[in-house]
Amino acid sequence: MTKADLVDKVTALGDLTRRDGEVIVDTLFDSVIGALKSGDKIEIRGFGSFRTRQRNARTGRNPKTGAKVDVPAKRVPFFKPSKELRDSVNPQGSAKENKADLKSVDPHHPPAM
Repeated sequence: MTKADLVDKVTALGDLTRRDGEVIVDTLFDSVIGALKSGDKIEIRGFGSFRTRQRNARTGRNPKTGAKVDVPAKRVPFFKPSKELRDSVNPQGSAKENKADLKSVDPHHPPAM
């Protein structure tokens, strides 16, 4: 899904113009970016949380030349999905069914195909 697709979905929800949908989506993204820049954490119940993590300085390698390169320390954005989001993406019922299928198969006598 692209930003334009998201604007279309927001616009279709109500009696909004495309410009109103763009303003809503841009305001949401700008708010998240601004909070992360200032070091705040954003938590959206049922969706997940955004925060920044500190990466330490390290010595990297240029893949083309093989030369060593010093990579400075930096903050990077990090998203942690909520339990509800994880469960909706990975339904637990299918995982249990797969485990049950594996237990019922005899490893010495696999089912005929």
